[in-house]
Order: sequence, then C-alpha cells, then structure tokens
Amino acid sequence: MASLLEAIKTSGDRNWLIGYNSGELVELAEQFYLQIIEQSSQQKLPKIILAESNPILFLAGFIAACSANCSVFLCNPLWGEGEWQQVFDIVQPDIIWGGVKKQKSKIKSSSIHDSQLTTHSPLIMIPTSGSSGKIRFAIHSWDTLSASVRGFQAYFQLQQINSFCVLPLYHVSGLMQFMRSLTTGGRLAIFPFKTIESGIIPDLDPEEFFISLVPTQLQRLLQIPNLIAWLAQFQTVLLGGASAWQELLNQARDYRIRLAPTYGMTETASQIATLKPEDFLQGYNSCGRVLPHAQIEVIDSKNEILKPNEIGTICIRAKSLTLGYYPDLLDRVEIQVDDLGYLDDRGCLNIVGRNSHKIITGGENVYPSEVEAAIRSTQLVDDIAIIGLLDRVWGEVVTAIYVPKFPSVSATEIKAAIAKSLSKFKIPKYWISAQKLPRNAQGKLNREQLQAIAILTQENCDRDLTNLSTVETTGQSR
Repeated sequence: MASLLEAIKTSGDRNWLIGYNSGELVELAEQFYLQIIEQSSQQKLPKIILAESNPILFLAGFIAACSANCSVFLCNPLWGEGEWQQVFDIVQPDIIWGGVKKQKSKIKSSSIHDSQLTTHSPLIMIPTSGSSGKIRFAIHSWDTLSASVRGFQAYFQLQQINSFCVLPLYHVSGLMQFMRSLTTGGRLAIFPFKTIESGIIPDLDPEEFFISLVPTQLQRLLQIPNLIAWLAQFQTVLLGGASAWQELLNQARDYRIRLAPTYGMTETASQIATLKPEDFLQGYNSCGRVLPHAQIEVIDSKNEILKPNEIGTICIRAKSLTLGYYPDLLDRVEIQVDDLGYLDDRGCLNIVGRNSHKIITGGENVYPSEVEAAIRSTQLVDDIAIIGLLDRVWGEVVTAIYVPKFPSVSATEIKAAIAKSLSKFKIPKYWISAQKLPRNAQGKLNREQLQAIAILTQENCDRDLTNLSTVETTGQSR
C-alpha cells in the first residue's frame, strides 16, 4: 500500500482537493508515514488511533496508516471521557494522533484486547454505535471499501465521482466520500456544515458533485431560501444515516431537490441500496434498488426467503461487508440486521423499522417510524421519538417524547391531530415534552437515553401526581 502515498503525490497535478491545500496534505502524510516507520518493529506494525479534528490532518494520517499497512482506528475527536474509556477497553494503541492525548491520562487501565488479526491489506476500524451509544469498531480493509466504491460507480454509471463532504471523516459516510473521489480520479470538496449553513457557499459547480446529508441537515438547509436553490443544483443529494420522515421528503420533492434516499450502515461500508433521483422526483419513497456489489434477501423467523411485499428481517451479502467487530472476525459471509422491511414489485427495498424497536402492546405490533411520521406531519413538533415502556397490563405502552414547535403545543392537541391517521392502539398513551432529544452527529436517536428519560419522568410522576406539567398521560383504548 506504499503506492497509495505515491498516488497522492501525483494527484496534486489535477487539483483534486478543494477547500484545502493538496500539497500540504502530501507533506503531512509523508511526516506521519515516517513516524510510523520509526516506531515499527520487525515483530509488528503499530496500531494507530486517528482522532484528528482537522480534515487535512485526518486524511494525512489515514493515508499514512494505509500506506504502511497499519491497523488504524478512526475516532471521534469530540468523544468524552466515558467514550474514550470504551475505546481503550477495546484496543491498546501504539500511536495516537489527535486530541485524545489529553484524555489518555484520565483513562483507567483495564483488561485490553490484543488482536492477532492478519489480512492482505491494512485494517481500517470504523466506529459504530447503532442506537445503544456503546462504541465498537467494524473491521474493514482497503478491499471492502474499494468494493463499495465500485458498486457506487456501476450503479450511477460514472467513471469519476466528485464528492462535496460536510460529514465527519471518521464516520463511514464521510470516509467513503474521500474513497470515491480518490480512487476514481474525482474531486473532493470538504467544508464544515456550519459554514454552509451560515450562507458561505464555495465557488464551484454543484451540478458536477454528489453531496451526502443526514435528515436533520437537510431539514436545516431547506429552511434557508438561498441554500434551497443551491442544493437543487447538485447532481445528487444522498440522504442516509437515519430515517427520513415523509414531510421532509415531500418538501425536498417540492423544491426539486435531486434526492437519493439510501440504505446502508458502517458494516456495509456505506449504502447498499439507493433510490435514484429521477425515481424520487417521480414520487417514489423507497430506498431504491440494491447496488451491484451487494445482495439483499428478506427472510422470516425460519430463515426462509419471503416473497415481494412480505415484511421480514433484512439479510445482507456484500463484497463491502465488514470482516467483523474488533478484535473478532466474522465466521460468515452474510449478516442479518435488526431492520425489518420488504422488497416491492419493482425490486426496491422498503424499510419498516427496527425489530428491536417494535412495540408489542396488547398483542398488537406498533412500529415507531409510522407513529413518528404521523406526528411529524402535524407540524406541531420539532422532533419526536416513539418508544415502548413496560406495562403490567398491556406488556408495553406506546410513549412519545417530543419537542413542541411552540411552548403552547400540548399532547392533547397532537393527539387530536393524529386521531384519524392512526389506529387507536398506535396512539401514544404517555406524552413527554422535552427541550431536545439525544441524537448523535448522524441524527440517530440514542434509545437507551430515551428509555432513561421516560422511566425517570414516569417515576417522578408516580411519586408526585401533581407534577403533570412534564408528562401528560391519556387512557389507552382499543
């Protein structure tokens, strides 16, 4: 992989990096590479934690680590002490690049895993936390990431891929934008999302670029008139990271945004299904067809493949599939994920919700995404999450934690607005008003924190029945 560093050197002639100096990137990558060589031994190559907040330093470290065939752990420089404790419980690094050095002295020693993993290409550990907030690292290699790029190329029928990146590079959605541009001879523009949101737009032609956003970012940009027109110029606006609500999709369609809702995850090195912008603008709302490098089957509880339009568990095979979770390799070539969905008559993937989030109340199944979408459509909330709370009578009760759009908005008002759009058993029994919901940088909800908020509120109300300004409860009916 030393050829990677050489490729970066020669790429400077075509000005592929926009927003930063490509010559500086080469110099920094060489410095990082020399540091690795100095700390290498005949017995093993160093394990590296990469937690640089500066994009140019991050890319330089990543290029150097891959060039030296090292195992590199991509980390969020903004993690707190508890999160870094989780990281050091998993891996003992030989080299640390980034702000974590300040945290290391606070981290307690613990039983450290030591990996004996060997592959023919450098190991790239990408953090994933799902909805639990517990950090673990999906194991990837240059080969799995490259397979994702080739699938993307073939699906969109492109030779060169130009990416406009506003997402963190340590996350798979940001890293893959770098990979697509670098390995296809395309250009990479990197700009902080806050800069774009403030109205400072770089001087480049959006028609030549893909931009990747999470739903909350798209929502914020669509609230700024001059940015709506700018966003509508992009070749494609990839949307992923979390479920998008129907109102947001309709709004993007009204503005003629060339949106491409995607389905993928850290374990698959970004998207494995994508709805093409042409189909989105025609009114389709699925995750689109499966990319060429992947296969998706929908199976039942007996692992039997279901027919089109039958809901079941998503089973994935892909050339870009993770090799395992550090430090353990997978012993299979496919994974069954927690998502429930179906393939429709057009062969497009539709996601219903997560199996672990499904609420069973009085024997009825309730999918949070459906209830959340109905509540969002009322335009009475800025944010909403639906969870299930344990109940001795119903098994679970549907609970809404919401951020009201205005202080005067009440649960009673929201209930009345959704009364005709949802079955009675799907309408939340408990309503908890909050100032903000716990979401990560990609917009994913932390379900454990939501449960803790709901349980604490419920306990407080049980102790003090007069404290009804925080939580409103209504009788559950059938």
